[in-house]
Amino acid sequence: MTKTSIKLENVDLHFPKQRNALVMFYDWFRKRSRRFTALSEINLEIYQGEIVGIIGRNGSGKSTLLRVIAGIYPPDNGTAKAAGEISLLAGLGTGFSQHQTGRENAILYGSILGHDEKVMNSKLEEIIDFSELGHFIDEPLRTYSAGMKARLGLAVASAIKPEILLIDEVLSVGDVKFKEKSKKKILGMVENAGTVVIVSHSFGLLTDICDRVILVDRGRIELIDEPQQAIKRYYELEG
Repeated sequence: MTKTSIKLENVDLHFPKQRNALVMFYDWFRKRSRRFTALSEINLEIYQGEIVGIIGRNGSGKSTLLRVIAGIYPPDNGTAKAAGEISLLAGLGTGFSQHQTGRENAILYGSILGHDEKVMNSKLEEIIDFSELGHFIDEPLRTYSAGMKARLGLAVASAIKPEILLIDEVLSVGDVKFKEKSKKKILGMVENAGTVVIVSHSFGLLTDICDRVILVDRGRIELIDEPQQAIKRYYELEG
């Protein structure tokens, strides 16, 4: 029996609308909602060993969905459960300190995920080798380019080998060679019974590596299907 890695049931998530005092009074007077529905009626089950992509237009809720899975945003209604250690790679250098070196950030990030300094030091050679940072590993993160930050983040996450890896657009940064290297690394992680969920606009990458793709539209799941069918539906909505 295939083990469930991530399960969301009837998840709703609301954010307060950003309004000035006059508009807030008008909304109250007209009995309009002062909440924005970011996600609505989300039901989703992802299995151990799957690579699942999430696509959708800007503002559709795909990154928000990833953060609900990560436990950053608790749902207002419904439940979100994950069976295993989660590592979220979102943005460039998110969770890193700009004033500390790459080496220090690697150890810091590992400690956040429950690994002590000794364990992270033992993995540094692997991290430096994969990231191709060389002597820059001992330079402050503020001196890094966007691509260097992305390489460090993925190098640390893959060295730690979390049971669930969540990636938000990080793989869109870097040269062709590193993207191919990253793809192979992710496939290797899944072979070791991991689960990977990727938010990306790189449809070629998702088609190559994903078992399924989730299409999110206006805070709802429009479709969960094989990559080509989900991407086809995406373009139909765009048209």
